[in-house]
Amino acid sequence: MTRSDSASDLARLTDALIAAARAAGADEADAIATSGTALSVEVRQGALEHAERAEGIEIGLRVILGGRQACVAASDTSDRTLAEMAERAVAMAREAPVDDHVGLAHPDQLASDGDTDAGPLQLDDGQPLPEPPALLELALRAEAAALAVKGISMAESASASAVQRRIWLAASNGFSAGYGRSSHGISAVAITGEGLGMERDWAGESRVWAEDLPTPEEIGRLAGERTVARQGARKPPTGAFPILYDERVAGTLISHLLGAVNGSAVARGSSWLRNDLGQQVLPAGMNLTEDPRRPRHAASRPFDGEGLRTAPRLIVEAGELQGWTLDLATARKLGMASTASAMRGTSSPPSPGTSNVTLTAGTASPDELIREMGRGLVVTSMLGASINATTGDYSRGAAGFWVENGQIAYPVNECTIAGNLREMLMRIVPANDARAHLSTRVPSLLVEGLTLAGG
Repeated sequence: MTRSDSASDLARLTDALIAAARAAGADEADAIATSGTALSVEVRQGALEHAERAEGIEIGLRVILGGRQACVAASDTSDRTLAEMAERAVAMAREAPVDDHVGLAHPDQLASDGDTDAGPLQLDDGQPLPEPPALLELALRAEAAALAVKGISMAESASASAVQRRIWLAASNGFSAGYGRSSHGISAVAITGEGLGMERDWAGESRVWAEDLPTPEEIGRLAGERTVARQGARKPPTGAFPILYDERVAGTLISHLLGAVNGSAVARGSSWLRNDLGQQVLPAGMNLTEDPRRPRHAASRPFDGEGLRTAPRLIVEAGELQGWTLDLATARKLGMASTASAMRGTSSPPSPGTSNVTLTAGTASPDELIREMGRGLVVTSMLGASINATTGDYSRGAAGFWVENGQIAYPVNECTIAGNLREMLMRIVPANDARAHLSTRVPSLLVEGLTLAGG
């Protein structure tokens, strides 16, 4: 089946689902259909450990009836299944609670035909899926590169994968459009030491276009070097210290901010930023932007899960919070306009989410910030989380490297970082090392005065 054949088949499925929903008594309906093929291989000790190929179609239907909604999903696309889905969804909706904010977009809110064209976003590299032997070679090369790093005792695994996926969204308000995606990835996990002294780390990269991937050798070598650097890890001291969130994990801090400005949390009153619209939430001069139309990025999309055209926007400007992340329902609850931020799966209704966020970068390198911090912790991995969504109180397990006299002294593990997100985010100092290809472009972030519990 060609990509164009797949798109037309998905479009026919969504049209048939909507017709079945109307026939079953729905006032409004939208439908989503996805198809995909995924290949992956995993190697260990120079041999194939696991290979998998998965392909199929999933369909989802949402019906709205008198302010009530229900969603159903299936992987069978027979006419009988489509009719049964519609009847079941309408029956479920009749028993659901009324929510006057639920409803499809008005036709004049929808993305135009030109706006739904995903071609300029380059979300699909147009290449056939690689054959399994080609993926096997990539994984073996990554494993060999990790094992070549002095001090590596074994490679726990190395893998390579490729995915092709298509999505089509249609609704009874007249919207109907879709697009395809491709994804390619390579990763490796290495181990040093043995027994209680064993340490592991990893490296992995994924890209929309295969030609944009780093080489397997780069990825495997980085996994090995990260792992060897963790030899002899021990607990850090306890106290109040500056913490440098390495670029690998700095995005988690910003994800907590994004969660707090999500319209669902705000509408429920469960966000620690619920009263801070227009207030300063980041240091002056810092912006947090979203651009869902960035070419060759895995999270880019021409329209959202309700058929609205996506567009760049400022979430935070010069440190001040500019707005919430909203889909249609949360926007109506808050008396605002949707930010075209609806995310959608086959089995659930739309909900707000972000695509491709960027935090203003600094001018200093991570090494310069380490010298500036003097004594403290560089965090490279996070373990678990205890976040109070209403107050912003923050506690997370961490591992990384202890800094003395502005230099890395030794690796650390089994420690906990605690603070309050409102205060932490107001004290961040960004480095200049954000990686351009990531959907969350956040550099390393230095935060002063956090509580560290170690040995």
